[in-house]
Amino acid sequence: MTAEQRVSAERLAEFAARVLRACQVPPADAELVADSLVAADLWGHQSHGVLRLGWYVDRLRSGVMNTRTEPELVVDAGAVATLDGGDGVGQVLAARAATEAIERAGRHGVGVVAVRNSNHFGTAAYFTRMAPPRGCIGLLATNASAAMAPWGGREKRVGSNPWSIAAPLGGQRQLVLDIANTAVARGKIYLADNRGEPIPAGWAMAADGRPTTDPREAIAGLIMPMAEHKGYAISVMMDVLAGVLTGSGFGAGIKGPYQAAERSGAGHLYLALDIAAFLPVEEFVRRANQLVDELKATPPAPGASPIRYPGEGEMLAEQRHRAAGLELPAQTVADLDRVAAELGLRPLAGNGEERPCR
Repeated sequence: MTAEQRVSAERLAEFAARVLRACQVPPADAELVADSLVAADLWGHQSHGVLRLGWYVDRLRSGVMNTRTEPELVVDAGAVATLDGGDGVGQVLAARAATEAIERAGRHGVGVVAVRNSNHFGTAAYFTRMAPPRGCIGLLATNASAAMAPWGGREKRVGSNPWSIAAPLGGQRQLVLDIANTAVARGKIYLADNRGEPIPAGWAMAADGRPTTDPREAIAGLIMPMAEHKGYAISVMMDVLAGVLTGSGFGAGIKGPYQAAERSGAGHLYLALDIAAFLPVEEFVRRANQLVDELKATPPAPGASPIRYPGEGEMLAEQRHRAAGLELPAQTVADLDRVAAELGLRPLAGNGEERPCR
């Protein structure tokens, strides 16, 4: 196990934005991407945090992901829209889809925005969480590079294809689901490798089909679906929504953020439901809190952790990490410092001036 280094969320976000600006990403877009990565770290999901920054930099430098994200509105049909992302930055396109869907939901009761020709956007919950403060429920589906085999197979054909739903509970509280359809998000395997730790049994198979607890064998092999055949089937249907329907890539045609020289082809589908079109928002919040109270009043199983509603764990983790700072694996810090050095920037602990990627 490697040592960890503590860093504040603010310093980490400033560093990530500085790196992206050095790659000619416009300042507002750089800050959005940086904030999304640090948010994942704050929520306790380092698999989707700044660990991925170097992958994005490599894709920007190779030219398969454009530094300037200028989506084209190719379908404009009332409640429905389609954006062509032009191989822009995934986080910028997902945020644009969220804003567009929420605005259309305000006019029509529902807003649905498809995105084609995008890139990996980090954690889906960052974007569904934009809907509840606007009185909406947000749902986001995306596809991802092949990680698992069709149920019963032994070659990669299906992505983890994560999806998220967020709904308001009043104030800053939200009900939030964000899951991949694999037994584990692939980023958690990369994180285990950075920490020098084995992965739990049941997460993955090696390339030859053997079960493995070695993260490097798992990266080269197959990730298992969650809930066996059910996770496989859900993942396929998410690809129908995010890839087939949007006119973007799908199946084994999607490339991941760590594939530095290959165009992604990722697609997304964002659905916003205007709660007021169904019932008063205050009534919805009251009913949602009644559901939460019922869940938390359940007698706990012996030895179990306290019952939490979906999204509560991330809220509590953010509170802890904002107060105490984030602990990053030493390997993650070393990777970030290597990226900074390649760009002529000072390491994570320093400031430094931006200059273009080479």
